[in-house]
Amino acid sequence: MDEDVLQRVAKWLQTAKSCIAFTGAGISTESGIPDFRTPGGVWSKYQPVYFDDFMASADARLEYWRQKSESHDDMAVAVPNTGHDILARWESSKRLRGVITQNIDGLHQRAGSRCILELHGTARQIMCLDCGARFDAEELVAEFRRTLTVPPCRDCGGRLKHATVSFGQALPQDVLSEALEWSRKCELILAMGSSLLVTPAADLPQLAKRSGARLVIINADPTGMDHLADAVVHTGIGSTLTAIDNLLPN
Repeated sequence: MDEDVLQRVAKWLQTAKSCIAFTGAGISTESGIPDFRTPGGVWSKYQPVYFDDFMASADARLEYWRQKSESHDDMAVAVPNTGHDILARWESSKRLRGVITQNIDGLHQRAGSRCILELHGTARQIMCLDCGARFDAEELVAEFRRTLTVPPCRDCGGRLKHATVSFGQALPQDVLSEALEWSRKCELILAMGSSLLVTPAADLPQLAKRSGARLVIINADPTGMDHLADAVVHTGIGSTLTAIDNLLPN
C-alpha cells in the first residue's frame, strides 16, 4: 500500500464534516460470502429470476426460492470482518455519517453500524408482496427445504419473497432518495468493494464527486471510476481500513 495515499485519506477523514461509506460485495467476501458475479457464484450457475416473472409464475417463484435457499447458508453463518468493524467504530466516533450498501447480508448491522441505507434490501427478512408483512428468513428457508414448496404468507396467504431487490424490481424509493441526499451533502465518500457498474447505486459516488466531495475508491480490481477518484487503493478492504485507522488520532 502507498503510505502517502493512506496518509491523505486519513487526513481527509479527520477534516471532513460529512463522510459516508459506499460498500459492495467486496467487503463481504472477506467474511466468506461469495460475490454472486464471480465464477462459482449463484449468478454464474443459474439464470436469475426476474421480478415480473416471479410475480406472474408459480414455477418462477419455486426457482427463485431454490436459488435463495442454496445461497442462504453463506450469509447465515457469516460474521462481520475487520472492515465492517472499523466502519461501525468510525460511525460511533462521529467520523462517519453512515453506510450506503449494495449488500443484502446485514453484516454492517451485526458489526454495530446504525446509520445504514440498504439499497438492495436484506436477505435476512422475507416480505409478503401482497400485504407487506415481514418475517425472519431462517425459519421460512428451513420450511422450504423441508417441503420443497414455496411457503405462503402466514398473514394473508400471499406471495413471499426475500426483502431484497430482484432484477427488474425498482429500488425502494425512500432509501434511494436518502442515499442521494447523503451523496449530495457529503465532503468525502469512501467507495469500497464495488465494481461501480450496477446503476443506479453506482451513480452515487459520481454524484458525490460532482457535488464537490472527495472520492476514495478501495477495491481489489480497477473500476471504471478510478480516473475520477482523488485516491485509489487496490488492496484488501480490511487491511486498508486498518492502516488508515492506525493513522488517525485516538
